Amino acid sequence: MSFSVNDHLTNDQPCSDQLQWFAMRATYHREMAVKSLLDNAGIECYLPTAQSLKLNHGRKVRVVTPLVSNLIFVRAAKERLQQFKARVPHLQYMTHRDGSKNVPIVVPERQMDDFISITASRASQLQFFSPGELNVKQGTRVRLHGGSLDGLEGVFMKVTGRRNRRLVIEVENVITVALECSDAEFVELI
Repeated sequence: MSFSVNDHLTNDQPCSDQLQWFAMRATYHREMAVKSLLDNAGIECYLPTAQSLKLNHGRKVRVVTPLVSNLIFVRAAKERLQQFKARVPHLQYMTHRDGSKNVPIVVPERQMDDFISITASRASQLQFFSPGELNVKQGTRVRLHGGSLDGLEGVFMKVTGRRNRRLVIEVENVITVALECSDAEFVELI
């Protein structure tokens, strides 16, 4: 009888060379610099950004700015990320409490895909909330069909300060995003 190293691992214990999305902080507003370093190192990352106009010496210039301060997502094997992180002191893991110790936050692929699709397409219409600021358990779980967000799963709920209900996507322990979704052809209750 043979077995591999992966046979005894559970979902909570990924193999060290498995690619995972890590939620990270780039301290002191160095998100763009960290993204550039990650890109140069060939490490996949996602930084939610938006274009805006800035006045520079009397001329309007388009600039790309992060949507959320200090937040960047990195997809890498943990060992490779540790080696990279050792050379870049202003890149830090976001952590959560697991028993008696803090562990890095690993974002599931599905949550990351939904977060990327929503932030990449609708930057100007988004509202961002800290973890726990919205109680997403009070909303209704839905899946969108048709439109630009086809297949997206989230929660329909009332958001403070807005008249209509919003679609809310949560990246657990990291961030919650809300947007008005008017182009879905069909909303399926989950």
